[in-house]
Amino acid sequence: MKIRVGVVGPSDSVKQMMEVGEQYKDLSLIPFVYDNTEETEQIIIKNKAWVDQWLFSGQAPYYFALSKGVITEHEATFTPLNGASLLAVLLQAYIKEEKVLKRFSLDTIQAEEIEKGLNPLVDHNILFHLNAYEGYMPAEEMIKFHKKLYESGKVDAAITCLNTVYQELSAANIPVYRIIQSELSLHRSLEHIREKGHVSWYKKSQLVIIGVEMIQSSSLSHDEQLFSFKVKHQVLELKRVLLQVTEEVNGSIVQIGDGIHYIYTTRGELELYMRNQSMISICDEIYIHSKLFARVGVGYGLTVLDAEENVGIAFDHAREKKVPVVVTVNEEKEVTIYLDDGEEISFYTRKYGREWEKIFKDAGISPKIVSKIESLSVHYQKTAITSQDLAHWLKSTDRNARRILVEMERLGLAKVSGEESGHRGRPRKIYELQINQIGLKA
Repeated sequence: MKIRVGVVGPSDSVKQMMEVGEQYKDLSLIPFVYDNTEETEQIIIKNKAWVDQWLFSGQAPYYFALSKGVITEHEATFTPLNGASLLAVLLQAYIKEEKVLKRFSLDTIQAEEIEKGLNPLVDHNILFHLNAYEGYMPAEEMIKFHKKLYESGKVDAAITCLNTVYQELSAANIPVYRIIQSELSLHRSLEHIREKGHVSWYKKSQLVIIGVEMIQSSSLSHDEQLFSFKVKHQVLELKRVLLQVTEEVNGSIVQIGDGIHYIYTTRGELELYMRNQSMISICDEIYIHSKLFARVGVGYGLTVLDAEENVGIAFDHAREKKVPVVVTVNEEKEVTIYLDDGEEISFYTRKYGREWEKIFKDAGISPKIVSKIESLSVHYQKTAITSQDLAHWLKSTDRNARRILVEMERLGLAKVSGEESGHRGRPRKIYELQINQIGLKA
């Protein structure tokens, strides 16, 4: 198995990366050359299906692609430019000018990298005017930065990490030098991309079970639902939709019980399916063709047993909703709920540590409900809540929400911070959630 790596950058950088990459026999490097950083977006969109990991020549194309949402941090990396690379450029400038230049404009490289790589030179009064940005900055802004300093006489030459900037400043007859990645940095990046690639391949082969359960109609009795010809025809339409989904994810389907089906596939196949549609679309397709409502539970696992356990947990959460919903549970017990209105909520059912165990030893509520409240608090960006707020979050009664908040106060997970008046009866207590303040992390 070879990991397919898309190598993205200007021609000289790509050539260097390809030459170094020949030493890695388990990597298949595919070159993608651009003239301008902004071309990165279309390069990735057109070739994403054929690439496992992306390796960028520098931070500019990497963060540009990240900002456009065409890659994630898990499927890409870039070769950092460091103090050692800068030292090579200073030596090049000295040889070309036959004198020591002491004033430079410099983009991209951070001040700490200069301190690590150039301490002796910095001590001898070499001055750098830095444009050390985080993420992505358009080349036009960097060109203006260098031109302004040179034309005002504040620097003797410019040093840039971008080929576009180098070409523009050269055309304007401004002394300019370009930093390129060192071979050592390239080796580190290729090692990193190889590790990411192996992890990605492992995750893609991971087992996934997509569970689909028909939501029983409250207008029909159990016997009517079992023997009604209309319902039987609807179920056949539901099965037809599920068979199509099974074919698209290259899986196999099994009927577990009345109205429950399991589709067995892999994470990689499911991710490929979800590139074109969301999981909630399965519920939509079922209703369009069969006029039946369904809920979907997705369980990921390292083994079949793990996946089946997690799809069961997903159904437990899905059954709390009376509407079509998709709930996924991964191998780390992270629960994600996808609703039809596009709302997405994630939380963990597990908490770790002795303090956590001590708190819930004799508690009247479960760690799961507290974890869910914590996640909802982050989702709604609200830590001061009333029982009415919590009842709305949990889709429960105000009485149940009050009971939970009182118990959380007793456990030290919430405290009363005020009252809210303007309602019939007694004023409502306002509780400040304290979950994160006692060092408990999901």
